[in-house]
Amino acid sequence: MPRSASAAGRTGPSAVSLTVLPTPLGELRLAATADALVYCGFQPVDEVRARFARAGLREAGQADRDGEGARRTVLDEASAQLDAYLTGRLRSFGLPLDLCLATPFSRETVSSLEAFVPYGSTATYGALARALDRPRAARAVGTALGANPLCVVLPCHRIVGSTGTLTGYAGGVDAKKYLLALEAGDEPGAGGR
Repeated sequence: MPRSASAAGRTGPSAVSLTVLPTPLGELRLAATADALVYCGFQPVDEVRARFARAGLREAGQADRDGEGARRTVLDEASAQLDAYLTGRLRSFGLPLDLCLATPFSRETVSSLEAFVPYGSTATYGALARALDRPRAARAVGTALGANPLCVVLPCHRIVGSTGTLTGYAGGVDAKKYLLALEAGDEPGAGGR
């Protein structure tokens, strides 16, 4: 999956286009630069915009028409892949991703998810902490996953409590149940949204 760790080479605030995608999980907000998807999540739009500001991004305006086609292409591809995933036709995303909205530890944590816990599997926060060579950082891992700017695409929903309990998810526990049921091949509507 192509991805850039962050927008380190940026020479000023990048313009970001934002859209809302209705899904069985509820509304997902998607945001992209001309190069990559930077956000896929459940936060209200005003909170997403605040994250942009903290990361040195700005929402595209009239002066940003040159890059609108490229941003729209990224958003359209993300929407298509999310639809395919949520209908069981896709197991792994092939989108350009930019983790510029993540802290360094969150970036390290969420970028390890797909390789650490494949589609249809779960692992614990503690196991992920150990895999990151931070065996005592299970809570920090949970915090980092809670700040995942690319929910669903970077599968933090696959991480569960030490006893297998479903704890914390930006979209709510019902959304987490839905995604895990989908990946297990079960009927996701049972207990989901």
